[in-house]
Amino acid sequence: MFKKYPLVEISVRNGAIAGILGMVLFLILYYLGRHPFLIPIFLDFRIILFSVLIFFTLKEFRDYFQEGVLYFWQGMMMSLLFTIFFALIALPVIWGFGVWKTEFVSSYISLTLEQIRTIPPEIVKRIGKEAYELNLKSLPLTRASDLALL
Repeated sequence: MFKKYPLVEISVRNGAIAGILGMVLFLILYYLGRHPFLIPIFLDFRIILFSVLIFFTLKEFRDYFQEGVLYFWQGMMMSLLFTIFFALIALPVIWGFGVWKTEFVSSYISLTLEQIRTIPPEIVKRIGKEAYELNLKSLPLTRASDLALL
């Protein structure tokens, strides 16, 4: 379908590969006892996954279709398409898993509430007591669709 547009074809293909790999890693983390949404952002597996696959996506396009030249707009467009297709795969998988396995959402809520309650008072003061209270009140209302959109 996208053979005429290698910029789109390569981004879609590698975004789909990243989506599948990402969701497999997501499920592995959950079943190993580490909730995937509670991992600190600087230790998130998607950083490495995205870095490696976006690098190879841009390199493939540059080397095979652009004779060694990659323009900024092409890199940005390919990275955006890559990320969109990752999200298009991740969203229904996370939503479906949350609906199918209700413990996924309930464990997220309970573990997040534990984390929020351990925040030191000086940090609460810095972010604002109202924002802290709002998070505590809204967290029990979290659904699988909220996690999928997150």
